[in-house]
Amino acid sequence: MKLNKLVRIAGRSILKTKMRSLLTMLGIIIGVGAVIVMVAIGQGAQSRIEQQIQNLGTNMLVITPGASSQGGVSRGAGSFNRLTVEDAEKIRRESLLVSAVSPVIFTFTMARGGDTNWRTQINGVATDYTTIRDWDVSEGRFFDAADVRSKRKVAVLGKTVADALFPDSDPVGQQILLRHVPFTIIGVLARKGQTATGADQDDVVLAPYTTVQARLAGRQFIGQILASTYSPEEIPEAEQELTLIMRESHHLADWEEDDFTIRDQTQIAEAARGTTEVMTWLLGAIASISLLVGGIGIMNIMLVSVTERTREIGIRLAIGARGVDVMTQFLVESIVMSLLGGLIGVGLGFAGTWLVGSLTGWDTTITVQQVALALGFSAAVGIFFGFYPARKAARLNPIEALRYE
Repeated sequence: MKLNKLVRIAGRSILKTKMRSLLTMLGIIIGVGAVIVMVAIGQGAQSRIEQQIQNLGTNMLVITPGASSQGGVSRGAGSFNRLTVEDAEKIRRESLLVSAVSPVIFTFTMARGGDTNWRTQINGVATDYTTIRDWDVSEGRFFDAADVRSKRKVAVLGKTVADALFPDSDPVGQQILLRHVPFTIIGVLARKGQTATGADQDDVVLAPYTTVQARLAGRQFIGQILASTYSPEEIPEAEQELTLIMRESHHLADWEEDDFTIRDQTQIAEAARGTTEVMTWLLGAIASISLLVGGIGIMNIMLVSVTERTREIGIRLAIGARGVDVMTQFLVESIVMSLLGGLIGVGLGFAGTWLVGSLTGWDTTITVQQVALALGFSAAVGIFFGFYPARKAARLNPIEALRYE
């Protein structure tokens, strides 16, 4: 029997018992819709995290203090700080693969501007900082090499700080007090947004690292060193080069471990991607339970259908239909029912995804692969759970089937 004829017969059989067929497909509908919504949320979260990681900077390498140990027990990363401005200057002089370098000196203090106070993070950085972080200045200018050399008290505000301290006026050219030290605001950074961990990147004040070290931090060691390569492909080689330069700068012997840590965006991205992939698969697996329940429902209804149509099956077998023809007919009916439920579920998934995105503001992503996977899975459910009823129908004895009341 031709496939199109089998599909028509299956369609008539489904339409004959509309309510029962709808209730049978309900599990598939909910399952497919739930899978699409859950996976769309997971994919959207992954895309958002990757975008936030890209916002951290261009081809960026981060050098942070290493770990120390006491009594054979590690005290954790960052517990032993030997990073200095001289390390950053040595990297700038000797590195062949690094295009930009900036020391970063962290300190927290109360910023006072206009009639408002705002506690924020002060970063002492070099002129390469905006290049490394791929961060533009929306108003005014960034400080230059002369400002750094002269230890000028100039500052560039993040957008959050600018809006908090000067909500109704232009901050450029005005004064700001950082730990009772007056700084002149020369620029405002473009809005950067949140990091993958939810931290506000715009809640920061940037100033020349020479000024921050002398006026605010008052310590020799620095928080981190940022560097960027000319291209992403050079990151692994640059990481090895920086390791050699840093070990030489810290006079480490061959048998001594590194007293610093070098990380790049690839490692951060892979870790974040791994986390979101696990979350996506977990959400998809939870939603797939509905598909399993829907498949069991289809099998039960198909078994009932075989029982109700036993006499019809007997007539078909008596007039020459083969067992494989009967099995194919019931299998096609199961698949059509599953696919029909899957299509309705896809529509429900699109609507649910739009609703979740509208109500929560979460990023959601639906791809063709997701839809194809959901439909393919629903068809597979129809085949798997429809096989046993179809096989039972095909194995009926024609004589006993004709006698069935």
